[in-house]
Amino acid sequence: MSATLAPTPKNSPVPVSEAPDSPAPSGLEIIAPVRDETSAPGWFLARAEAAWAEFQKLPVPSVKDESWRYSNAKNIELGLHSPAISATEAQKQQALAASEGLKERTARFVFVNDELIESQTDALPAGVVCVSFAEALKSHGDVLKEHFMKREMTLGSAKFAALHLAHVKAGTVILVPKNVAIEKPIEVFHWVVGDHAAIFPHTLIVTGDNAEVSVVDHYRSLDGEGGLSIAIADLVSGTGSRITYAACQELADDAQALHLSSIVAGRDSNVKSFQVQLGAEFSRSETVSDLVGQGARSDMLSVSLPIGEQVVDQRTLQNHMAPHATSDLLYKNALYGKSRSIFSGLITVDETAHYTDAYQTCRNLLNSDEAEATSLPGLEINADQVKCSHGATSGPISDEELFYLKARGISDNESRKLIIEGFLADVLKRFGNSEVLDTLVARIDEKLERAV
Repeated sequence: MSATLAPTPKNSPVPVSEAPDSPAPSGLEIIAPVRDETSAPGWFLARAEAAWAEFQKLPVPSVKDESWRYSNAKNIELGLHSPAISATEAQKQQALAASEGLKERTARFVFVNDELIESQTDALPAGVVCVSFAEALKSHGDVLKEHFMKREMTLGSAKFAALHLAHVKAGTVILVPKNVAIEKPIEVFHWVVGDHAAIFPHTLIVTGDNAEVSVVDHYRSLDGEGGLSIAIADLVSGTGSRITYAACQELADDAQALHLSSIVAGRDSNVKSFQVQLGAEFSRSETVSDLVGQGARSDMLSVSLPIGEQVVDQRTLQNHMAPHATSDLLYKNALYGKSRSIFSGLITVDETAHYTDAYQTCRNLLNSDEAEATSLPGLEINADQVKCSHGATSGPISDEELFYLKARGISDNESRKLIIEGFLADVLKRFGNSEVLDTLVARIDEKLERAV
């Protein structure tokens, strides 16, 4: 593979300043990718090499940059990390044993440190392509060339996206042909193991006309201190197709996570994406939805439960490029301790995108006096005859609600848990996929037990 990495000792990153004619950007260090030129097509090798050069050239985003307002890119501590080396056999078996999620699924992949250790694809319908990123480079390079990371990263993380492209070697590519519906979800586990190990998983989903698929990505830590995941998902829906995608981030409390999603919604298609942020001391998600076809619909959902001093940073763009399209965003954050959440979202409507329906809502529930939530919704409308609205609220749990429950013999902790479950319920209901939902609710409940 073009982005395979030579094994390196832990905590031994190579400074960017050692690359020729490339000054080190603000002290960040990370090892350069080593590529096997026999295992990937030339176009990919060229893009990966150009991405590495771009990463070295781009500055680290500053707190003065609007796209990083109220946040700090230095929370993603590249200087402490090296690309993950191969896990031991014992660690691989431990990850396999812990990869419990959906009760029923059509396919499953398990990656440990960007290495595929298990794949189950026997139940897939005929004609569906569901392979590792490495295999797709060999067998379906034409599709990757057309769809892989085609959108410019406009929400602030171009530098980190370039680093992802330079190092990417793992993930899944799912191609669903015309008129094929996959009834059960596809489930993918990405494990990071080792002190300050970095992984770069990628997901590409492309559906033909009137096709249907559901995919769940799990990001988890096994052993080691301070892991890092820089993950990207590209979702491309054909005419009349349906994509349901969930990303559940449960890295260790001292890890960092960056998840970038790009959605292209074709004519009369329906794309539903769900971000679940449960782990990592710092996590940032960026989701861009381009509604390029008339009648397209995009639902953007998120739940986060930061505790302690965790920081959750969320940036979104609903980009209406065609008439009669609908987008609806609902993000909910329940904060504890000294945790913080940042939400910045923008709805844009092009001049030709008449009869647009676009909604954006961010709600924050503060469960301590020290928790802090910042919300920055926005609209940019260039067409007539549209319906667009946005709103954001932040507040503590109501004393009246607590009193009502406690007066009926329910403890304070259990009362708060019930109220938060009710607060999150409409997001979960909107997601609607029962097979996936049961698993995600169980993971959310586990985090709630820790929080209360």
